[in-house]
Amino acid sequence: MNSKIALVIGASLGAVLSYFMVSWVGSYMPSETPLNDDTPKPLYWVAPMDDNYRRDKPGLSPMGMDLVPVYANNDAQADSPGTVTINPSVINNLGVRTAKVNLTTWQQHIETVGYVQYDQESMVHIHPRVEGWIETLYVKSAGDRVSKGQPLYTLYSPQLVNAQEEYLIALKRSNRALMRAAADRLRALQLSDEFIDKLKKRQTIRQSITFYASQSGVVDVLKIREGFYVKPGTTLMSLATLEQVWVEAEVFERDTALIEVGLPVSMTLDYLPNKTWLGQVDYIYPSLNATTRTLRVRLKFYNPQQQLKPNMFAQVSIATRPQQAQLQVPKEAVIRTGKQDRVVLALGNGQFKSVAVSVGSVGHDFIQIKEGLGEGDDVVTSAHFLIDSESSKHSDFMRMNHDDVNDMATVKAEVISIDADTRILTLDHGAIDAWNWPQMVMDFKVDTSVDVTQLKENTFYMFDIEKSHDNAYQVMDYSFLSGMNDVQSATVTGRVNSINSQTRVLNISRGPIEKWQRGPATMEFTLASDLDISLLKPEQQIMFTFEVREDLVIVEFSAQSLPQTHDQHNMEGMQHD
Repeated sequence: MNSKIALVIGASLGAVLSYFMVSWVGSYMPSETPLNDDTPKPLYWVAPMDDNYRRDKPGLSPMGMDLVPVYANNDAQADSPGTVTINPSVINNLGVRTAKVNLTTWQQHIETVGYVQYDQESMVHIHPRVEGWIETLYVKSAGDRVSKGQPLYTLYSPQLVNAQEEYLIALKRSNRALMRAAADRLRALQLSDEFIDKLKKRQTIRQSITFYASQSGVVDVLKIREGFYVKPGTTLMSLATLEQVWVEAEVFERDTALIEVGLPVSMTLDYLPNKTWLGQVDYIYPSLNATTRTLRVRLKFYNPQQQLKPNMFAQVSIATRPQQAQLQVPKEAVIRTGKQDRVVLALGNGQFKSVAVSVGSVGHDFIQIKEGLGEGDDVVTSAHFLIDSESSKHSDFMRMNHDDVNDMATVKAEVISIDADTRILTLDHGAIDAWNWPQMVMDFKVDTSVDVTQLKENTFYMFDIEKSHDNAYQVMDYSFLSGMNDVQSATVTGRVNSINSQTRVLNISRGPIEKWQRGPATMEFTLASDLDISLLKPEQQIMFTFEVREDLVIVEFSAQSLPQTHDQHNMEGMQHD
């Protein structure tokens, strides 16, 4: 009994102590205050490679890539049309990099390729001046090196023999005029003064005469062999030097205005990657290649060690004259389209905006900016295509000549009809706020650059529509809307007008389709292959479901009873009587 009383008293005391302990501890605990969550909430998630693919929660795009969140603009700067805000973590995941717009001296380096050639100005072509036969050939093949004064070939020629005889006759007669004339003839036939002096001393005619190299070099062309019969005009061989070489380079037409004689040139070759040759522009050819639209430029390089060989492939960089300071951005920062050049400005605090720019010269790493940017602006150099796609849908673009630019709008529309001959589309398009247009159906002319054969009726697309100064509207481009055209179907009643059993085509006068806001119409439908066409009869009322594919395909139908004819009704009345 006493133990039970003690147990009850102990439990009561424990409860009281616990109550006071909790109260005491609670009085010293900091009170909880609701946190003010200023984290921006995404408006939606978009596919990185297709901004038309949007979802209201994270997920994967059709290509298996993570969807990217798009946030609302929160500050005053975000009120500027086209400004988009991206979460810092997303910026990091996308690998967004930026660069400054710099105002620096512009010097363009024209990068091209060329081929090493012999210096044609120092090349010697050897031809005989008499007819005769090659008795001895001292040079055996093209590419042989020869030194000045080295024998090249020995020639037997009756004309040379006769010329020697005439000179000796003039000597015997001591006729100075004849001696001078005979000696001049020997010189004209490429016989040296040394040979003439020996002939005068020996008074002996030589039947075969040896000819010598007039300069050192290598044999470029060798077209003779021992025993060949030659005559004036025959090319025996060509000698070229390698102390100085030419490089023939090709320059694109757009760069021709920058090329001048005397500009410094640097050159590298694959077989000696660590060596750079320095030369200059020696000659600019007067005409362009009609096929490649390039201008040929001749460059000159000294080659004392003869490391440069003819027909070697070379990479060439021509340094143009420095120009005054110009705004420059990295080449990868500019998004170049057929109609407009744009860059993505980094505005700070995760905000970006696409702006139009006017570009000038294009260098190896940088592009000259004429208008649209200012010194010190930050431009995006990577992962900017997605940002540009999102920004350009609402951007006003800082156009340089706004009065000269036609308005452009992008709108989702369903193709109602296509007239390929006149290139006119009837579109049921959504509202275009920029032009204060409501949703409506109207006709549009299609630009000649657009392939209308790929469009299909009763199909949704995104159309780029241009408004010109004379208020004409023209479709300039379109893109397929993923997810909008997967399968469209409708259920409707109608009357079968005719049946083609071979093609399984039915002509049906259908009723209205309310969900598509389509009125009654008579159209042709194709019956699906798994349906029994024998159950259908002309003039029959049916309820059917069709899908919009390449054709309008009936996938399900229920046939109603045929209406009774007047004769059948009379017969039933007679039987009833």
